[in-house]
Amino acid sequence: MPLSPSYRLAATILHGFDEYRSRFKAITDDASRRFAEAAWRDAQQASAERINLYEEKVQDTLARLRRSFADDALTDCECWRGARIHYAELIGQRLDYELAETYFNSMFCSLFHHRHIRNDWMFVYSSRERAAHHSGLTLCRHHRGAGDWVAGLRWALGEARFVTPFIDLERDAVQGGEALQRLLPAVVRDDPEAQIELIKSVFYRNKGAYLVGRVLGGGKQVPLVLPVLHEEGRGLYLDTVLIEPDEVSIIFSFTRAYFQVKVVVPSEFVHYLQELMPDKPQGELYAAIGFFKHGKTEFFRALNHQVARREDKFIIAPGVRGMVMAVFVLPSFRTVFKIIKDRFDPGKAMSRDNVRDRYRLVKRHDRVGRMADTQEFSNFIARQDHFDPECLAHLLEVAPSTVYLRGDKVIIKHCYTERMMTPLNLYLEQCDELETRAVLKDYGNAIKQMAAANIFPGDMLLKNFGVTRHGRVVFYDYDEVCYLTECHFRHIPEPLYPEQELADEPWYSVGPSDIFPEEFGPFLFANIRLRKLFYQIHPELFDADYWKGLQQAILDGRVIDVYPYRNKQRFSGDEDSGLVH
Repeated sequence: MPLSPSYRLAATILHGFDEYRSRFKAITDDASRRFAEAAWRDAQQASAERINLYEEKVQDTLARLRRSFADDALTDCECWRGARIHYAELIGQRLDYELAETYFNSMFCSLFHHRHIRNDWMFVYSSRERAAHHSGLTLCRHHRGAGDWVAGLRWALGEARFVTPFIDLERDAVQGGEALQRLLPAVVRDDPEAQIELIKSVFYRNKGAYLVGRVLGGGKQVPLVLPVLHEEGRGLYLDTVLIEPDEVSIIFSFTRAYFQVKVVVPSEFVHYLQELMPDKPQGELYAAIGFFKHGKTEFFRALNHQVARREDKFIIAPGVRGMVMAVFVLPSFRTVFKIIKDRFDPGKAMSRDNVRDRYRLVKRHDRVGRMADTQEFSNFIARQDHFDPECLAHLLEVAPSTVYLRGDKVIIKHCYTERMMTPLNLYLEQCDELETRAVLKDYGNAIKQMAAANIFPGDMLLKNFGVTRHGRVVFYDYDEVCYLTECHFRHIPEPLYPEQELADEPWYSVGPSDIFPEEFGPFLFANIRLRKLFYQIHPELFDADYWKGLQQAILDGRVIDVYPYRNKQRFSGDEDSGLVH
């Protein structure tokens, strides 16, 4: 008996998803080999390849569908209704069912150009919304140490089964055990039944490997992260012990590259991580372990739920309005929405395509904890009464080709979303002297760390940086981002005679890629007090030779890592730049 078109449609999509998952797992599984061999360039390339993989496999599957089905079948919503039913049955026993649903949604949205978003035809809501499935698989390993934290750390590191040996496992166990003895709350530390619990899979990212879990005792839980680094030519060592919830949350920040970690049951894996970080949105945790497309699905579902509660309306984002982007927020949802304007303000000589290319560059690059992750949406739809009238009028005025009305609906053809932060210029207005120095130090560190990752932000104005709830300074305006190695850093030539300095035009030629760091001060800070303080903290940023040195290190193939925790927390660290030297 021939199979129905709707069943064949479902089976073809699932076949494409299986190909995607197979390649995704192969890239991820190879992370342990890259770490063992200190193949840092390979690790960067693998990270970018895995991000690109999703869209590549979606396009492969679309091509297969177009070869196998007539156009009228692919655009028949009734056929998709049947395909959705069959697909839900086919993935009914899968452990990665939610990822499979998102892949089905990607097919539907690609063919229907993000229109006809209905749960009848795609998985707007999960097929297991009300049915809890537990795999029964063991996620963690456990150790009861009866208060002997050195033995606990010896077990934690030794049982991780790294290929490369530790330089001095006993030293690391002692340092780590003593740190736990010192840092753990007494109610946990002194419980004779206290235990260490660690996820079996190792989290790999950049030059680090992370053991993630918690300490249980006294009826309490304390999150635990053990960062392990590889010193080439010598071996592994434990770099620090992290137990503060905010520190652990920063490890999984939306500003960092995605982890490479073996995940058998994604939903259970994410549920465990959310127990460690209850303030972290589920979508961010899916993205953090590489499932950024499903992270987008979870974000969309959470946004719909929040909008339906009608606690507030979309409003224009606080701060200086952008020259390229129109930005609005739903305050209760801690998210900003960014739309490319139809016409850019004077001084921005670029196109819409240029802007989108810059955002793609950041998506695929290592964000080193200093650049916000983004999600891209097409045909975002909301009711008109969900918008503050002033906000809606502004969007319709500056981006009429992107934002328009259809009845009582607002249609946004394209937008980006990012986590909400306090703009740095507004944050500084509320700071006392100590806070000002701290945030300016972190602002300079953010610029340095992006540069170390071969990223030059271009427009470094304070308004283009934000401060997270953890007090970290993060860059979020990408329309002028470029690779650091594409820039031409120059010293300002000495004038030949005094009148040259007084002229309206520079007395030297300026090329399109020329950058003069000596000019950064007046450009970045109208406030002279802030300018002098920043120069005192980060004088090297005003020196072209500093930037040329970074460029040379990158061109020499040196991968400069950035720690996702303060240097002073390291067992061997005392500075706070966050850079590997």
